[in-house]
Amino acid sequence: MEKLTINIDLVLPGVPSEKDACVERIIHALTGRQGIEKVHIVPGSGENKAQLCFHYNPAIITVDRVEKMAQQAGAEILDRYHHLLIPVKGIRHQRQTRLLEAAIRKLRGVLSVSVSAAGMVFVETDATELHDETVYDLLRKEGLTITAVPTKAHDHAHDHDHEHGEEHHHEGHDHNHQHGGIFGERTELIFSLLCGAMLGIGFGLSFLPGIPTIVPFILYIAAYFFGGFFTATEAVQTIRKGGFEIDFLMLVAAIGAAILGNWVEGALLLFLFSLGHALEHFAMEKARKSIAALTALAPKTAFLKTGDGMKEVDITSLNKGDVIIIKPNTKIAADGIIIKGSSSINQAPITGESIPVDKHAYEQVDFNIETAAQLDDQYKVYAGTINGNDSIEVRVIKEAKDSTLSRLVQMVNEAQTQKSPTQQFTDKFERIFVPFVLVLVTLLCFVFLVRDETFNESFYRAMSVLVAASPCALAISTPSAVLSGVARAARMGVLIKGGRPLEDLGSLKALAFDKTGTLTEGKPKLTQIVPLINLTEEELLKIVVAVEALSDHPIAKAIVRDGRTRLAGTNIPVAHNMEAVLGKGIKATLNNDTIMIGNLALFNQTAPGDVQTQVKALEKSGNTTMVVLRNEEYIGIIAVMDTPRKEAKAAIAALQQVGIQKMVMLTGDNQQVAEAVAAETGIQVAMGGLLPADKVSAIQQLMKEEQKVAMVGDGVNDAPAMANSTVGIAMGAAGSDVALETADIALMGDNLSLLPFAIGLSRQAKKIIKQNLVISLGVVALLIPCTIFGIATIGPAVIAHEGSTLIVVFNALRLLAYKR
Repeated sequence: MEKLTINIDLVLPGVPSEKDACVERIIHALTGRQGIEKVHIVPGSGENKAQLCFHYNPAIITVDRVEKMAQQAGAEILDRYHHLLIPVKGIRHQRQTRLLEAAIRKLRGVLSVSVSAAGMVFVETDATELHDETVYDLLRKEGLTITAVPTKAHDHAHDHDHEHGEEHHHEGHDHNHQHGGIFGERTELIFSLLCGAMLGIGFGLSFLPGIPTIVPFILYIAAYFFGGFFTATEAVQTIRKGGFEIDFLMLVAAIGAAILGNWVEGALLLFLFSLGHALEHFAMEKARKSIAALTALAPKTAFLKTGDGMKEVDITSLNKGDVIIIKPNTKIAADGIIIKGSSSINQAPITGESIPVDKHAYEQVDFNIETAAQLDDQYKVYAGTINGNDSIEVRVIKEAKDSTLSRLVQMVNEAQTQKSPTQQFTDKFERIFVPFVLVLVTLLCFVFLVRDETFNESFYRAMSVLVAASPCALAISTPSAVLSGVARAARMGVLIKGGRPLEDLGSLKALAFDKTGTLTEGKPKLTQIVPLINLTEEELLKIVVAVEALSDHPIAKAIVRDGRTRLAGTNIPVAHNMEAVLGKGIKATLNNDTIMIGNLALFNQTAPGDVQTQVKALEKSGNTTMVVLRNEEYIGIIAVMDTPRKEAKAAIAALQQVGIQKMVMLTGDNQQVAEAVAAETGIQVAMGGLLPADKVSAIQQLMKEEQKVAMVGDGVNDAPAMANSTVGIAMGAAGSDVALETADIALMGDNLSLLPFAIGLSRQAKKIIKQNLVISLGVVALLIPCTIFGIATIGPAVIAHEGSTLIVVFNALRLLAYKR
């Protein structure tokens, strides 16, 4: 049996990760075909995406046939299954999302659907049974506007669908203008305020002598009209679909109050209910605009360098390899590599870094575009970041639709549609609770048959219970908090992919860290220069730099880089005749002397005892050491170390302050190095010498001990460990497709201090969600018995009910102002 691995993005172009449903579909489609025994996923590593691994019998099927079969199956799946992410306008409140989901779910060919109150609709369809246009048509029939060209999440559809989407975009826009009402988007709020004004004036006039009773009565009717217009519209829509929603319950209660002659209480109910709806719509719109502001970060045009100068072009027309000119103090139009000039770049819009970062030109102008993502961050710029005071020229490495900013915006939009565990619970609770309320209210209408009271009294009590029991606050309590939390995190350069990771992050007590590139800088630095004879540090360093300059090894490059910085302004001799000894060191000639630099193994452990003692002491503190031999004399020791990030210790301390009780480091480095870095950063447990599979086992063991564990890494070679943790957190995800795809939470900046902020925000979000649940359920639990036993009537029930809705909405909006 042979094995063949193929990158998932070659088989399923545009699929973001191995978690996508289409990956499972292709595995199911190909497993068991003639000659193919097994198909499974191999998580991504390095800059490579995840792969599909095929176990096949070469006696039955050729490798070429396996490849063709995989590509054909991938094309069929992409052709059949479409993922639509549609931004819409016209969703006024959370309860409306359930009606929309129910309406879309009824379409034959819909596999899954999720709607956000902030205006994002995600639909997965089987294109053999349902055309994308049918979904757009349904949304327009529901009175919604498609506010932008609908995108295919993961690009799982044909280009002609985009054309249809654009056509609908213009039609839908006109349609919604009429639907919004005579005052446009603010019609609902203005109607609500008119309702309150009519109620107040009518109530006031009823106390004035000489005013005919018909005048307040007409004003109450007007209050009913303005307060009940949108409520009645939605109630009718709900009934047409065979359902009963809270709007219907409120309308019945208001009509019941009018039948009993309690026009004031009925108008008060409609006023507060419509005001609550309008303010809820305002709150969700505020959170939506906070997210939509991300899109506005990128400029619409760029200055493209041409043979005879430059011209202004639309950013969507930029191709990989184009050179654009970025003027001082302007937004950068595309992800790219600086090829001319240097500047200080404000990366806060993408990474959350508060201090501008110095960027320089990459020395090789004709670099390979496909491998440019692996270059050092000092050469990279991102769309949406802001240039400093100097002009720079940038070679584009990603088209506009694939830029880090575009990916960030799309993932935040997808995150809106993902419901948290608490929201799933409240949705289930409401589905049971609303019918229960209807049955209870119907029974209460007939209490007069078994108790000495009139029908009017029983009916009035039933209407009071109806108002008291309606779970308006419950419906909005979780989604408003999740949306506000995701929006606030995105503004700080933290991508949280939905309600589940937001809630899980807030309940963590344990974290596991990768070492290299996460707790440390990820690149070695020269830390120690130890002369062993009568030489100065500068003289020893000149010899080492001269010899190491001949080598391409990463450690040699680090020594030369840091050494030249220390020796700035002095002449460094030139060495010759370099010989590399693989895994041990280097040998060269300098001024007729033979110089050897390497580890103790290079010298067959024959170095004097005192030299070996010093080497072991340096290695115990986490250094990698090299001994320097000139002819037959040991003249010095050089030490390099992947040093901890300067913010690491403070970040670990801050994590302890926000409630993380256990922190573990998982690394492939030896145990001594691991313990040295742990001691320097404040990590409690260090586990060294781990292979990727060992890291997975360590995570699984931690999960048994702590129930929930987050794995923090670079999102690249830590993908298997991240996949096995409760929450995978990627560091420095800006510019890294793999990190963005594999993690549940991505810290866009290469800055560990964003982690305490993200966890603190999640803790606050979880706290607010709990507060909202207590408020919403508590008010209902208190009001139901109070109204059943006649302690509270419709008036107090309305005030408490609508007051609780407003409290949970504005409580959730506090997250938008969360500070570190």
